[in-house]
Amino acid sequence: MPPAMPMLSRGKHRNPSKGACFMEFASYLAGERWSDHPSCTHPLLAGLARLVNDHTSDDARPRLAELIPSVIGLTGDDPRLDARIALCSARAALPVVAHERQLAMAVSILSAEHVLTELEGRPAGDLDERSSQALAQVPDAARWARTFGRGVRVSPKGFRRYAAPNTVQLAVRGIAQACVPDPDLLLRGLLADAIDDCWALLRPAAGIDAGNDAGTAAGTDSAAVDPARWADACRLTGVSI
Repeated sequence: MPPAMPMLSRGKHRNPSKGACFMEFASYLAGERWSDHPSCTHPLLAGLARLVNDHTSDDARPRLAELIPSVIGLTGDDPRLDARIALCSARAALPVVAHERQLAMAVSILSAEHVLTELEGRPAGDLDERSSQALAQVPDAARWARTFGRGVRVSPKGFRRYAAPNTVQLAVRGIAQACVPDPDLLLRGLLADAIDDCWALLRPAAGIDAGNDAGTAAGTDSAAVDPARWADACRLTGVSI
């Protein structure tokens, strides 16, 4: 990992010398044209990265930079990717967001788990341990979500197209507005966990554990990033040591 971090900024910029957002740097490091919608990263993961970038405070945003190389190459057509990214977002948001958003996040967790059980051939009602733990922290919202979703069938295609991106947006905004000591830390943790979950699905041989922040920052495709291009990005934008 290069010691110098590029200076991240909020929103979209046409000129790297004026700062850049997370995904614009990813496009540059991947050798693509300057864009915050590069083809090197799954669209929903890129959307999550843009939201986290824009909802993170200016002081905390430089800490996101070390995650940039890890999103390069994380893309594919596997419909489980969208469900996992949405699930990761909902689990991170559920314990801390306002009550009305807790209900939506609880429904999102159950819906994403339903889609994954169908795609992976798991028994109906089977929940990942992390999902069970998140729901257990808000039993009223979990109870309401189970009642609300009773008899409702969520198709993988519909979840991927509508529910997944809505879940990601609600989760990030909810965390950013939550009454917690350090929402920036939660947002960064959400992005790191989502990256790890995507690596685990696409490159299981890489051996990166979900939630392993150090593994995300140092793992897999980071080593493939051209050090000269990274140094050039730092030079163009300013650095944070």
